[in-house]
Amino acid sequence: MHIVLSSYGASLRKERDLFKVTTASGQQLLHPRDVDSISVARGATISSDAVLLAIAHEIDVLFVDRMGKPTGRVWSVKYGSISSIRKAQIEFLYSPAAVEWVRELVITKLNNQIALLLSYQDRAAEVDAPIVRRAINAIEDHKRKVRGLKGETVADLAPTLRGWEGAASRRYFEAINAFLPAHWRFERRSTHPARDPFNAMLNYGYGILYGKVEGALIRAGLDPYVGIFHRDDYNRPALVFDVIERFRIWIDYVVTQLAIFDALPEESFSISEDGAYRLEGLGKRILIQSVNDYLAEVIPLSGLARSREIHLRIYAQKLASFFVEQAGLPALTIEEEE
Repeated sequence: MHIVLSSYGASLRKERDLFKVTTASGQQLLHPRDVDSISVARGATISSDAVLLAIAHEIDVLFVDRMGKPTGRVWSVKYGSISSIRKAQIEFLYSPAAVEWVRELVITKLNNQIALLLSYQDRAAEVDAPIVRRAINAIEDHKRKVRGLKGETVADLAPTLRGWEGAASRRYFEAINAFLPAHWRFERRSTHPARDPFNAMLNYGYGILYGKVEGALIRAGLDPYVGIFHRDDYNRPALVFDVIERFRIWIDYVVTQLAIFDALPEESFSISEDGAYRLEGLGKRILIQSVNDYLAEVIPLSGLARSREIHLRIYAQKLASFFVEQAGLPALTIEEEE
């Protein structure tokens, strides 16, 4: 279960070693073993005793902005990164192996986009079908270019890769429109701010996933601020930006499904004077529940049947082990999470 305090005045406190959630609709007691994470938005409160209870049970506590993206986090000291992992991560950043890692990252993202378009292509109307086919062909072409791109360092490849990645994403999102009801269609991908309901959902969903990825990296002992493909000088967690690219497709699928089935009523969104769309109370609850349900679904991957969220944590652990092995250090032990 994920506790989300998104309404003004909502609070979380400790009562008899349980979490006590209070909202305008009532109160509820929850056992810590049933809680996976806690998100606290502006206007909601959490007591220090509740935070300490969460830490004792290794439950992430996130403070999020209006877009659902974490702006602060409290976690157990057990997640502290050991120096060998951090050193190996930094060494990998400047190693020749980083070039192939980045190339594989981009190809994985493009493969995911193609897979989603193929899974929905039968929904495209006859007039839109050529758009979908052209998008798939264009993304396949970008994949071939990525595979053939030469360079000795990530810095050599990064500008070109970002250009191809961006061009492929534009074709991908153009094709997504072919599957949506007319009133859910959008002109282009828009981030901050969103210019339509679909992008408002997508941005908020990515914010949720952003928190999950960052938490998985911290649990694995990785430094979320040391990225390989995304490098940033402004104190932003660049490795989160790297890893999330592999998993964005999960949010794309959930949001597309919600739009196809028209699951969010009009009052789920607000529009500012400058035309920016925001997801509001009801819409947030529907999207958060949908994302959490999807992440909780057990799927087979690499021989393991685990929830998507656990697969994400396992990936982070394997990434930490990969960095350490590339540095010539003894492999880390990867715990098999249930």
